[in-house]
Amino acid sequence: MAEKKVEKKLVVTANTYDVLRRPIISEKAARLSESNGVVFEVAMSATKEDVAKAMEVLFGIKPTKINIVITKGKEKTFRGRSTGTQRKVKKAYVSLPADAKLDLAADMK
Repeated sequence: MAEKKVEKKLVVTANTYDVLRRPIISEKAARLSESNGVVFEVAMSATKEDVAKAMEVLFGIKPTKINIVITKGKEKTFRGRSTGTQRKVKKAYVSLPADAKLDLAADMK
């Protein structure tokens, strides 16, 4: 008997859309896009596995490498009197395979 190859079906859930918040468009992100990399702001509770699963489900691309960085919020002075801090941001630097194309900057209008 021939064995059947069973593929896992990827299911989109509400949590999948919450993992990737927005793409980050900056000079560093533009340089990374030349070498098949993208940068996303992700949820603070997201892990590398969550980001990889969301990339595969939403864009159909399996990432080769993911690095996650948390940037601390800057302290700002408002009108010279009161001070406050901006929010912390968690970023995911995603490396894509050589044959994958995902240009988020071109889709922005």
